Amino acid sequence: MSRIILITGGQRSGKSSKAEELALQLSAHPVYVATAHIWDDEFRERVRRHQERRGPCWTNIEEEKYLSRHDLTGRVIVIDCITLWLTNFFFETSDVQQTLEAAKSEFDRFTAHDATYIFVTNEIGSGGTSDNALQRQFTDLQGWMNQYIAQKANEVILMVSGIPVKIK
Repeated sequence: MSRIILITGGQRSGKSSKAEELALQLSAHPVYVATAHIWDDEFRERVRRHQERRGPCWTNIEEEKYLSRHDLTGRVIVIDCITLWLTNFFFETSDVQQTLEAAKSEFDRFTAHDATYIFVTNEIGSGGTSDNALQRQFTDLQGWMNQYIAQKANEVILMVSGIPVKIK
C-alpha cells in the first residue's frame, strides 16, 4: 500500500534534511528523485554537493517532469521538490490551470504504485504578495498543488526553523 508524506516549510527550514533523515529511518537504500532543472554552473555544483552528502546508499534519479517514468514500487522515495517540479511544467505554458491539471495527473500516475513517497515542497505563499503578476500566479499554483498533495497524504509535516511540526 502507498504511503505519502508531505514535508513543507519555508526556505532553509530543514525540509530536505528531514526528508532524508526520515527516508533513512525507513530504508537502508532509499531513492532520491531530484526535480530541478540545472540552469547554471553554481546550481550544478550545489547538486553535486547534495549528492555527495547523501552518499552511496542512495539511488539518485534526475527527473524534471515525468516522475511516473520510474517504477519505484516497494521503495522509499524522497521527491525534492514540488516547487521546482511545478516550475518545469509552468515554464512551458505559463498557464496555471493547464499546469495544475498536468501536475495532478502526473502525481496520481506516479503515486499509484505501492511505495513510500516523501514529497518536499515550499510554502511560498507564506511571504508577502509579489508585485509581479506571473509570480502571483505561480504562488497560487503552488498553493493549490500543495493542498492537493496534502489531501492525499497520510502525513504532513511543517518545518519551522529546523523543528518538525506534525500537521496531519
